[in-house]
Amino acid sequence: MAGITYKQSGVDIHKANTFVDWIVRKAKTTRGSGVVSSKVSFGSLFDIGRGYREPILVSSTDGVGTKLMIANLVNKHDTVGIDLVAMNVNDILCAGAKPLFFLDYLACGQLRPAVLKKVMQGIIEGCRQAGCSLIGGETAEMPGIYKKEDYDLAGFAVGVVEKKKIISGARIKTGNVIVGLASNGLHSNGFSLVRKVLSLQEQKHLSHELLKPTRIYVKPALRALERFDIKGMAHVTGGAFFEKMSKILPAGKCFAIERGSWPVPKIFQIIQTKGRIADQEMFTTLNMGIGLAVVVDKKDAERVIAFFQKEGIPSWAIGKVIDHKEKRVLL
Repeated sequence: MAGITYKQSGVDIHKANTFVDWIVRKAKTTRGSGVVSSKVSFGSLFDIGRGYREPILVSSTDGVGTKLMIANLVNKHDTVGIDLVAMNVNDILCAGAKPLFFLDYLACGQLRPAVLKKVMQGIIEGCRQAGCSLIGGETAEMPGIYKKEDYDLAGFAVGVVEKKKIISGARIKTGNVIVGLASNGLHSNGFSLVRKVLSLQEQKHLSHELLKPTRIYVKPALRALERFDIKGMAHVTGGAFFEKMSKILPAGKCFAIERGSWPVPKIFQIIQTKGRIADQEMFTTLNMGIGLAVVVDKKDAERVIAFFQKEGIPSWAIGKVIDHKEKRVLL
């Protein structure tokens, strides 16, 4: 007598293998010279090359969060993959590292190729924007944990930096200027608050703004590192100004942010007004229009701003470094 099958349990191995084969073909478009094509049974191979005297690997892992719920709400899935890559590569960029390769983890209740192909196309586009190779990943179909229409994303990125060129923030000093680089909307943080504030109808109405993909700063920022003496970089994500920016401060220094020195996009104003949210909470949870903060000498600030403007990223001097007994951000 035939027993129950895995497919009857809700997991279709054949469909999954077909989907993975499609990913492998598409991922080849992201592969740089470091990808090793030798066949191995498990894992992926990458050669960092010989262009470094003391190469240091930098890694990051992150996800997209509940922004995925808005993507599901309006059935728009082509940008969340960019978010996934951005959240990882922007983090390793802050150490001065060039992203080398990326791996994704995609979990779902039921494999829906039409939807998940759009997600993967976003991941591939994100890798192209970051100049890194998509060399592996995992697709997990898990009925019982996820509803049929649900999926979740996580990613893992590895980059490399020359040891003597690591950016840690240790060289930040009093009088340095903070250059803020514009975000592309909310990026991928604070969506649990956003969904609490906005009704489903409002989320649908504002979905174009809410689903704007996280800006990937890698290529212009790496070019800036070749031209300017950058003391520190902070990716303004969860924890936003008060947590993420203070991470790079050396002891006895403080960031004094000048409110009003950059235009706060309208979407943040809508969320704050609708939810009657205090300023402190907004600047703790959301990026408020600044996706990356770069710390430079005062004499370089105008040239750095002009450089990023030319690269297509609006930028402003948003504050300075001052002496303070606590490592903190003053707003």
